[in-house]
Amino acid sequence: MRRRFVRTARRWLYLGHRWVGIVTCLLFAMWFASGVVMMYVGFPGLSEKERLAALPDLQWSAVALTPDAALRRAGATSFPRDLRLSMLGDEPVYRLVGWDGSRRTLSAVDGRMITDISEQQALAVARRHAASRALQLGGMVERDQWSVTARYDPLRPFYLIKLGDDADTELYVSSRTGEIALDTNRSERLWNWLGAIPHWIYPTVMRKDGALWRSVVLWISGICLIVGISGIWIGLLRVRLRSRYASGRVTPYRGWMAWHHVTGLIAGSLVLTWTFSGWLSLNPGESFPNRGTAREAMLRYAGHEAPDIAARLPAGTPRDAVEARFTWLDGTTLMIVTSRDGVQTPVDPATGEVVRLEPERLLVAARKLMPSAQLATTQMLSQYDSYWYAHHQPRELPVLRAVFDDEAGTWFHISPVTGDVLGRTDGSRRTYRWLFNALHSLDFRLLLAHRPAWDVVVIVLSLLGGIVSVSGVVAGWRVLRR
Repeated sequence: MRRRFVRTARRWLYLGHRWVGIVTCLLFAMWFASGVVMMYVGFPGLSEKERLAALPDLQWSAVALTPDAALRRAGATSFPRDLRLSMLGDEPVYRLVGWDGSRRTLSAVDGRMITDISEQQALAVARRHAASRALQLGGMVERDQWSVTARYDPLRPFYLIKLGDDADTELYVSSRTGEIALDTNRSERLWNWLGAIPHWIYPTVMRKDGALWRSVVLWISGICLIVGISGIWIGLLRVRLRSRYASGRVTPYRGWMAWHHVTGLIAGSLVLTWTFSGWLSLNPGESFPNRGTAREAMLRYAGHEAPDIAARLPAGTPRDAVEARFTWLDGTTLMIVTSRDGVQTPVDPATGEVVRLEPERLLVAARKLMPSAQLATTQMLSQYDSYWYAHHQPRELPVLRAVFDDEAGTWFHISPVTGDVLGRTDGSRRTYRWLFNALHSLDFRLLLAHRPAWDVVVIVLSLLGGIVSVSGVVAGWRVLRR
C-alpha cells in the first residue's frame, strides 16, 4: 500500500507539473523578458526633477495672502501634512495636502478656493513645459492605463495635453488643482506594453480595482511558486549523477525536455527566488508594517499642530525659486525654498535669511519621534550603504540616520539640509529589503556600485530563467499536440 501510494503521488506530481506547467511557463517566460525591459524603462510617472522643471518662477510680488491667512481661508482645523506656495499659470497659489490625503488649492492673490480648472488654464500650465511645441488638447481622462492607480484619485479627472514635441509627450493636468500629475512619452508607452504592464499584470480593467488586482496576482504568483517547487522536486527525482541512464546521460529526456530538466536544476532556485520575492512584494497577510511615519510622530517632531504659521513673505525672499514649502521643526517655522534644479534652501520666513540646521538641533527634534524609546546612536551617512541607496531614483546624501533602541529596532533617515524625515524603517522592513529588493532586483551594494556589472548579472540570470521557461513551453506544446 505504501508503494502504491508513492507511485500514485508521484504520478499526480508529474501530471500536475506537466499540465499546469504549460501555462505557468508562459508566465515565467513573460516575467523574465518583461523584467529585462523594466531594467531600462520604468512605469510612467512624474519625477521630482520633471515636476520642478515644469513650474514657472514664483512671482513673490503678486502674493498678497500670508500662509497664516491661507490656512484660515481654507478652514484648516490642524496644520496640514503639506503646505506649498507655487504658481498656477500667472497666479501664485497655496496648495494644501491634509493628513487624510485631501487636497485644497487657493489663490495667494485674493484667497478664493480653486476647485475647477478651465481648458485654457490647463493649456497655460502645459505651455510652461520645456518640451512644449504645438499644444493640442486630447480631451478629458478619468482613468487610463497610465493614471490607473488610486494615488491619482484626488486629482481626477485630467486634461490630456499633447505637447507636440518629437518625443510625443503627453501631460496629465488635474482639472481640480491645475497640477501636472503625470507625463508620458511615446517610447515609455510603447516599451511599457512589453515591460511593466505584462510583468505586473497591469491591465486597466483589473488594476483599477486594487483589491481584485492584488488577489489575482497573489494567486497567480502563488500557483507559479508551487509549480516551481514541484519542478525542482521532479528534477531531483529524475536526475542521475552517479548511476547514469543507459545513454550515459544524467537525464532521461532528450531535446527540449532535456534542456528544461538540466537548466531547471541549474536555474530552478533563481526561478523560485524571483517568484517568491515577487509574491512577497504584495505583502501577503500584511506581514510587513508600513514604512511611513505615523502622523503622531511627525507632529511631535514638528512641535506644532495648530492651523497657523508664524510667517510672512519678506521682501528679501530668495529669487529664482519655483516653490516654497512651509514646515515646522521642533516648534520653529521654516520656509524651504526650491529652485528649478532641485536645490532646497531653508529660510527664516520672518527675515528671509538662510537657515543652517545644526545636527544637534535635528537630534533634539528626532528624540521626540519616539518618546518611549532612547536614541541609541546617530550616523551621518556620506555615501550609500545596504539600507540607504539609490537604484533607479537618486536619494539624498548626506543623510542623518537616527537609531532607536525600541523593540522593533526603528531607524529614521533625516535630511540635514531641510530637516525633513525622509524615511522610517524597522527590523521587519530591513528583513523585507533582503527578501524582496535583494532577491527580486538584486539590489546588492557591490553590484549597484558597479552598475554595468549589475546589468550583466541580471541579464544573464534572466536568460537562464528564459531558457527554463521557453523549453517548458515548447515541450508542453508538443505534448498538447500529441
